[in-house]
Amino acid sequence: MGRDNHASRVARHVIASMLVVTVFAEIATMTGCAFVRGKYGDQFDATDIESIKKGVSTRTDVAMHLGAPDRILEVNEHEIFQYYNYDVKSGTLLFLSRTNIKGQDLYIFFKNGVVDDVVFGKLKPTPKFQFWPFGD
Repeated sequence: MGRDNHASRVARHVIASMLVVTVFAEIATMTGCAFVRGKYGDQFDATDIESIKKGVSTRTDVAMHLGAPDRILEVNEHEIFQYYNYDVKSGTLLFLSRTNIKGQDLYIFFKNGVVDDVVFGKLKPTPKFQFWPFGD
């Protein structure tokens, strides 16, 4: 009988261990685990941007080279075309998450329909994927 009692305890221990592992796995999947990468906007072509000339190019010229703007603003008697390009990387496991975003913006200012200024942000380096959400 001692042998049957020992086998029964071992079986209960194995079943309890499997139950703990199963419950932990279910909790982990219910709380969320995801790794996501997304891009928004088109890459900028340097030749298209260089073709935009202050005091010469018009709204139509800009739209022909760059397409429709992502956003149009009206500020201090200027119409502004905004184009942007973003790259997002995000990771989540249980309750921890981290998101990295790199972006590049192009603003074209018009006065009376003619380009008055072009502001183009320098592209930041590609963000490295970091899962840990609390700094480096």
